[in-house]
Amino acid sequence: MGRQFCAKRGLKRRNVDRNQYPRKNQQKEQNVARDSTDQESNGVASEEVVYKEPTVYDNLLMKLGTSSKSLANVYKMRQRQEEGRSESEEDEVDGSESLSVSEQDDDDEGTDNEYPESLTMESSRLQEDGMVSAEEQSEDAESEAESKASDTDEEHGFSVNDQSSVKASTRASSFNEHFGYNLSEKEVDDLSKKKWKYEWEVPAVDMSNCKWTGTGECFLKDVDLNSDLGVKAKLYNHWLDIYKTSGGIDFHLSKQRWFFSLFNSYRDILHCNKKPFYLKGLEEDSSIMDAYLMHSLNHIFRNRDLVTKNDAKVAKNKENSKEDMLIGGAFLDQGFTRPKVLLLLPLRSVALNVVKRLIRLTPKAYKANVEHYDHFCAEFGTGEEEVEKDSNFDDTGNLNPRKSSKPSDFQMLFGGNNDDDFMIGIKFTRRSIKLYNDFYTSDLIVASAVNINAKIGKAEKNKDSNVDYLSSIEVLIIDHADVISMQNWSLLTTAVNQLNRIPSKQSRTDVMRIRPWYLEGYAKFYRQTINLSYYSNPDINAFFNHHCTNYQGKVKLICEYKGVLPKVLLQVRQIYERFNADSIANVDDARFEYFTKKVFPKIKDSIQGGIMLFISSYLEFVRIRNFLKSQSASFCLLGDYTESSDVSRARVWFFEGKRKMILYTERAHFYHRYKIRGIQNLIIYSLPDRKEFYPEIVNMLEGSHNMTCTVLFSCFDQLRLERIVGSAPARKMVKSEKGVFVFC
Repeated sequence: MGRQFCAKRGLKRRNVDRNQYPRKNQQKEQNVARDSTDQESNGVASEEVVYKEPTVYDNLLMKLGTSSKSLANVYKMRQRQEEGRSESEEDEVDGSESLSVSEQDDDDEGTDNEYPESLTMESSRLQEDGMVSAEEQSEDAESEAESKASDTDEEHGFSVNDQSSVKASTRASSFNEHFGYNLSEKEVDDLSKKKWKYEWEVPAVDMSNCKWTGTGECFLKDVDLNSDLGVKAKLYNHWLDIYKTSGGIDFHLSKQRWFFSLFNSYRDILHCNKKPFYLKGLEEDSSIMDAYLMHSLNHIFRNRDLVTKNDAKVAKNKENSKEDMLIGGAFLDQGFTRPKVLLLLPLRSVALNVVKRLIRLTPKAYKANVEHYDHFCAEFGTGEEEVEKDSNFDDTGNLNPRKSSKPSDFQMLFGGNNDDDFMIGIKFTRRSIKLYNDFYTSDLIVASAVNINAKIGKAEKNKDSNVDYLSSIEVLIIDHADVISMQNWSLLTTAVNQLNRIPSKQSRTDVMRIRPWYLEGYAKFYRQTINLSYYSNPDINAFFNHHCTNYQGKVKLICEYKGVLPKVLLQVRQIYERFNADSIANVDDARFEYFTKKVFPKIKDSIQGGIMLFISSYLEFVRIRNFLKSQSASFCLLGDYTESSDVSRARVWFFEGKRKMILYTERAHFYHRYKIRGIQNLIIYSLPDRKEFYPEIVNMLEGSHNMTCTVLFSCFDQLRLERIVGSAPARKMVKSEKGVFVFC
């Protein structure tokens, strides 16, 4: 853990008691050993010397300095600054033969200028590793040369050499405040051990049953509704035009604008009550989508502006700029690789809508040409093999419920391309948007957790492959996290764990311009994670608590639910039985023990068939299946991986009474929405995550005689329980002395 750069540049350094260690005599341990008699005769008391461990950046300079005199001299200057010595004092210690930096640079002219080129790989290797071609390099150079700084420095970003100016400037953006700050070692240690405390609450806009709560100071109450929020002028004006064209009246009071304020705070966000488009929440879903896409575009363009301006300064005065870059940190503006935004989505159809909207929100000046757009629409849209699915939609694009027995939300979600294996890089140049761009030179990556995991696995097996393009992600957006949890949540956590790691190979980026907190391994504390979901569950909560470590803090949504019991259309007694569990780690075992000792004996002794066991987890499904096999029970399966032919056979056997029980999982229902006939007795072994599944399952009892419904739950199922029975009843049920509750 190294210290940060020069204090005069506005960056933090380790605090030193200057009364104990006089600045004039601060030196390295190996340079201050003096004869005690000489010290006494000179009137200087002996002092204890503190050795400061070199930072990663110091080690890099020291290594490069062996082949370059000017770099070696820069390293010495950094040593003097860290130790508080002047140049004259350095001469006293090291002798009077050393040249000044300017003199050495004059002597080495023509040598040091080759250094930046040595950091750039050959174009053939870059293309092989998925970096950049020579043509792309020339295009970037042309684009940057033609690009002019139309806005002031205060609007685009402050020079990284003065943190205090950020807070003082009224035009300073949250981008500058967030990424211009340098964490100290102590702050990083505190963040690693920190337990976040949510200290403030604010009512949620247009959600009377919800409130936002966050850590640190509350920023939502002080948002200026009439400001441009620090959005770049072209982006803001274009966004405003789109809003007015769509029929919007007051943009400053709109949901888009409010959610942008939330995202633009660069805090970690958990929105666990987002109304998805497939559940008649199109307006809210599109508002949130617009907000996070504008936040992504603003982040990308501000970052590019900062780099372009510094490139221009370096080009004007190469030698002086190089010294500032190495010593002061004024040009530290980059990560290891170019991609800064990662958008994780569950399905290609969702990605298609998001990318189309991204292009729509991009100002015309930046999208004169959208490369490979037709190919993208063909690949992510509905293919010829899915024409039958499209027959569920009429000529206007609306659902035609007469042509399908599936619920409307199922048709909306899976009516398009439901492939979950994809990744696409998007690059923004001065006048065009490049789809299918090389990952290493992209600005934004749209991907699924499935695809990222496949690439991680390939990189682990093949040394020539890597996922270093994930090393510098600064904004991570996870949309439709509830759908991703139905796929496999562990794939998402594996993908996120790969972010912000030190690259395995050298990239095109000039190492002298990499921000210090990247080199120190602190990047994960700067990454903003925006997690958007229809509901919350233990996996999503655990991810937010343990994988989101943004130093700015956290904001999450807390909701009160009314429940979905009124949507149960049948007059069926729903008996909720609570079992005891000591901890969340033992809840699965406690549930299984309660079923085998309390519930199954009643089933085994009964001659009645038509018993369906609904199970939310596939692991629980396997456990119950193995138990029933050991008991030689009569049952059939409708699980996550059951073949279509076996599904048809199982449904027929169950309906005809050839099998006494049928096991059905929530994931199978999510992907297929089977209508199961012949149910007489419903046992919900574990409550579903998706609240709308509960009335759907219970209503399958229609047409049955003496129908009953039994639900097992524990105090650790409160998140699921409150979405079904309501928040207030759920709190009573988990704390009551009674263990059985009945709803009719």
